Amino acid sequence: MSGAEFLQFAAVVSLGLLSFAFLLTIIRIVRGPTIPDRVLALDMLVSIGIAYIAVVAIKTSFSLYLDVAIALGLVGFLATVAFARYVQHRGLKRKNMPSDDRETKQ
Repeated sequence: MSGAEFLQFAAVVSLGLLSFAFLLTIIRIVRGPTIPDRVLALDMLVSIGIAYIAVVAIKTSFSLYLDVAIALGLVGFLATVAFARYVQHRGLKRKNMPSDDRETKQ
């Protein structure tokens, strides 16, 4: 087995494993059970997407895909920060809510 054949084989195996990880992450997003679990799963989904794009870039020898992966990483980071601020703001709202309202809101 030559180096090029091994690289193609490794890329196919990597894409298969990343697809399986993608499926498990989708299950975590659907099942939850809490919002922080879903936010973490969405962040993991972005990471899997970046890895998938990087493997495709290696497999096709087209380096422009790496620029797409970097852009996806930046957007994913900003989305994670926005979700974290939302969760924190939501927690602060519940903390400041009177105890009578907390029982009726849940």
